[in-house]
Amino acid sequence: MANKDYYSILGVDKNASDDEIKSAYRRLAKKYHPDLNKTEEAAEKFKEINEAYEVLGDSKKRANYDQFGSVDGNPFGAGGSAGGGFGDFFGGGGGFGDIFSDIFSAFGGGSRSGARTMVKGEDIDINMNLTFEEACFGVEKNITIGKIEKCEKCNGTGAKNGSEFTTCSSCQGTGRVRFQQNTMFGTTIRESICPKCNGSGKIVKDKCESCNGKGYQRVQKNVKVKVPAGIDDGQTLRLRGEGNAPTRNGINGDLNIHISVAQHNILVRKGNDLYMDLYLPFTTTLLGGKIDIPTLNGNYSLSIPELTPSGTVMRLKNRGVKILNKEKYGDLLVTIKAECPKSLDKDTKEKLQEIANNYSESDYLKFNNFLKKMKK
Repeated sequence: MANKDYYSILGVDKNASDDEIKSAYRRLAKKYHPDLNKTEEAAEKFKEINEAYEVLGDSKKRANYDQFGSVDGNPFGAGGSAGGGFGDFFGGGGGFGDIFSDIFSAFGGGSRSGARTMVKGEDIDINMNLTFEEACFGVEKNITIGKIEKCEKCNGTGAKNGSEFTTCSSCQGTGRVRFQQNTMFGTTIRESICPKCNGSGKIVKDKCESCNGKGYQRVQKNVKVKVPAGIDDGQTLRLRGEGNAPTRNGINGDLNIHISVAQHNILVRKGNDLYMDLYLPFTTTLLGGKIDIPTLNGNYSLSIPELTPSGTVMRLKNRGVKILNKEKYGDLLVTIKAECPKSLDKDTKEKLQEIANNYSESDYLKFNNFLKKMKK
């Protein structure tokens, strides 16, 4: 999926409040919902605004989108695009269910009663510790998580052999019941989940022995996690569908992996650039020389020009961290800092004094400028 301007899709400004975004989404969703709009482009438009609201309607996803410019193709939407179609729409993320219960109530419900009983399982949040190098180069890890999954023996029905159930008599198998409600605007027909079958449309006659009629079980599952090169401390990697299964018909939640990156003993990361302070003998900064420094790709021989002032910053292009999902890299910035020896013997002092006597204040441009300012 190409990068999309979700703010433009919903017709709101980038500084729009949460209420403004929700209001714009509600208006467009009502206009383009396939049950209410039968035109050919309605379904695609409906999917697009659903995708936009899932991102902008969630504060964390919106923050990631504002920072990286796109949810597609980055680790914050790993496992699929931000929208994902009708499954996520009815999953309840971002308040979709609440919004559309109002829309369908006004029209007495629609033909998608089965889909409207769908829910999204809970997300699972875990922490993952990475070394500095693992974050920079990427890594593949196998982890074990405890999660809720649909019972395989009864296929999530809760019934013995997956077949020992009958159609719910209250909702006639739709999972939804309608009721009349009197309001100040008159009488309206509203819909809700059937309380008798909990929205499944089925009543279990004989419980599944494996899950005791629940339709789901807690299991330990191994998950392969591909951490992309360039991920940073504090970011979150999301694996769609690896979260908990819902307690009734629907889709799994997501697995959110919160990343913690260990510090390097020399290099400091800021965004995709790396920084380091390089302390050198003052004689090296005066006479010049070469010094090996660490980089992500091994040691690098850095040439120090003659008469390099302390505080000079030397930039090594493309020696930084890989930019997420791009073949581009940050830079390595080395700050040169001249260091004096701990002590001087008498003979050395005399030699240095002799050298100092060969220069006047005017030979030191910045020092001379400082003295002039002091006199003023």
